[in-house]
Amino acid sequence: IEIYSLHVDCKVTSRFAHTLVTSKIVNRANDSREATFEVELPKTAFITNFSMSIDGKVYPGIIKEKASAQKEYDTAVSHGQSAGLVKITGRKLEQFHVSVSIAAASKVTFELTYEELLKRQLGKFELLIKVRPKQLVKHFQIDVHIFEPQGIRFLETDSTFMTNELTKALTKVQNETKAHILFKPTVDQQKINPEFDETLLNGDFVVRYDVKRDATAGDIQIVNGYFVHYFAPQEMPVFPKNVIFVIDRSGSMAGRKIEQTRDALLKILQDLRPEDHFSFITFNSKVVEWKSSLLPATAENVASAAGFVQTLSASGGTDINHALLTAVSGLEKAEGLPERSVSMIILLTDGQPTSGESNVEVIQENVQKAVNGKYALFCLGFGFDVSYKFLEKMALSNGGIARRIYENADAALQLQGFYQEVATPILKKIEMQYPENAIEGLTNNDFKLFFEGSEIVVSGKISNELDLLPVEIKAQSHSSDLTLKEEANVKEKEQVFQNQSYIFGNFIERLWAYLTIQQLLEKSISAQEEDQKTLEAQVLELSLRYSFVTPLTSMVVTKPADQEQTDLANKPTEAG
Repeated sequence: IEIYSLHVDCKVTSRFAHTLVTSKIVNRANDSREATFEVELPKTAFITNFSMSIDGKVYPGIIKEKASAQKEYDTAVSHGQSAGLVKITGRKLEQFHVSVSIAAASKVTFELTYEELLKRQLGKFELLIKVRPKQLVKHFQIDVHIFEPQGIRFLETDSTFMTNELTKALTKVQNETKAHILFKPTVDQQKINPEFDETLLNGDFVVRYDVKRDATAGDIQIVNGYFVHYFAPQEMPVFPKNVIFVIDRSGSMAGRKIEQTRDALLKILQDLRPEDHFSFITFNSKVVEWKSSLLPATAENVASAAGFVQTLSASGGTDINHALLTAVSGLEKAEGLPERSVSMIILLTDGQPTSGESNVEVIQENVQKAVNGKYALFCLGFGFDVSYKFLEKMALSNGGIARRIYENADAALQLQGFYQEVATPILKKIEMQYPENAIEGLTNNDFKLFFEGSEIVVSGKISNELDLLPVEIKAQSHSSDLTLKEEANVKEKEQVFQNQSYIFGNFIERLWAYLTIQQLLEKSISAQEEDQKTLEAQVLELSLRYSFVTPLTSMVVTKPADQEQTDLANKPTEAG
C-alpha cells in the first residue's frame, strides 16, 4: 500500500482556520489490501467533512444527530461495538482513523476537512499540524495561507523534526496582511538515511503569529452580514492579584507529582509581583493554612513561602470541600488588600474528594454559594484519576477555567504555563455593547477578566440594513473605569474581503457558528438539567446546519457494499 500523495491545505482567514487533508493511496499488491487514513487534528477543531473515493466512486461522510446515528449503527453492527473513528491522543490532539479494503491496483483518495478558531495565548496564535505519514511520500506538501486584515506583526514556523536538509524544502512569503508557507520535501529530503526508506516526517509542524493592533476599541470585520469583533488591549497597567494556592497533598500525590508541584510553585513564587498578595492552603484529610492571612509578595515573604513549599510532602485523603471553603473565607476576611485588585483561587488536585464532604454536587453548590461571583476559581486536574467533569463545572460556575495537567516530564512547565496565562489581569467586568435592535445571535459579550496576551472575540449577525455598526466597550482597568467607542462602516468593512481569492465566502458566519457552539457547550457544563437540554438542542441545530462533528452529532462513514458498511466518527471530550 503506497501513499503517493499527501497534501495539507490550510487557509487561515482572520484567525479562522480551514484545513483540508488529502491522501491518495494505491494498492501495488496482487490482492486486496487495507488502506488506512489517519489524521491527528486539534481537539479544539470540529470535523466538517470527510469522503473517500475508490476508483472514482465517492463514499461521503454524513453528519447526523448522534443518537439516531448510533441507533442506525447498532442495527448495522448487531455483533457489538466498533471502536469509533476518533479518539483523544494527547494533550492537544485527537485522531481520526478510517480504513477500507481496496482491490489490487486500485486507488483510493481520502479527504478530511476541519475548522477551528485560533485562540490567542500568551501573545500569539498557534496553528498546529501533525505530520506522520509513516512512509516516504512522493508528493508531500503542507500549504498554509494566512490573511489577517489587521496586518501580521510577526510570524514563525517551528517543527519537531526539521533538519538542515528539510529546511531547504520550506518557503515563507509574507507581506503586510498575507503570508504563504509551503513545505514540500522531496523523497530524498524525507529520508532519515539515504540507504533506507525511513521517513523523518514525524511530529509537529507549527505556525505561530500575531497581528497588529491599532484601534483602541478592537477590530471589527464584516462579511455577508455577519461581524466579528476582536479586542486585545495592550500596554495597560496590571491589576494586583490576591491569590490563594490550594494544593492537594493526599497520598496519591506522593513521589513525582508532589516534586513537580514543588518545582512549579517555586518558579511561580518568583513570578509574583511585589503588589500581589498571596497565601497557600495545603490539604489531605486535614486542611492546613500556611499563614492565617494573605501576605504581600515582598522578597522576605516569598523566601519564607519557598521554604514552606520545599517541605511539602504527600499522604492521606482528599478534603476538597473544606480546603476550598477555607480559601474563600481567607479572601473574605483578608485585610489591607489593594482596593482595585483581582482575587483568585488556584486549586491543584489529582483525585476525587474522599474525606469530609465527598458528594461532588454538594461541593459544587457549597463553593458556588461561598464564592458568590466575587472571586475567580481555576481548577487544575493532575493526571487521569481526577473527575475532570467535576473540576470543569466548578471552575466554569465561578468565573474560571479548568485544565488537565498531564503526568509527563514537563508537568512543572505545564503548571507554570497555566499560571503565566492568568498572571496578568489587565481588565475586569468587560461589557461589549452593540445596538440591541440591530444584532441577532450575539455570542457572549460580557467577560469577568481579561488577561494580557489573550483576546476577546464577539460575533453576531447584523439584522437590518445598518450602514454604521457602533460599538461601546465598558471595563475597569487598574487605574480607571474605561469607555471605548468605535464605529464600523459596514460597506467598507465588507470590501476588505471582496477581492481575496482564497477565502471561502461565508467564513465569518462559520466562525460565528463555531464560537456559538463552543460557548453553548461550555454553558451546558455548569447549567441545570432542564437548561442543559435547551442548550444541547441549540448546539444540535447549529451543528447540523453548519455540518460540524460536535459532541451532539456523529458522522456516518459509508463503505463499499462488500465491507462492514458503516463507521461512526464522534467528537471525544476532555471529560470523557
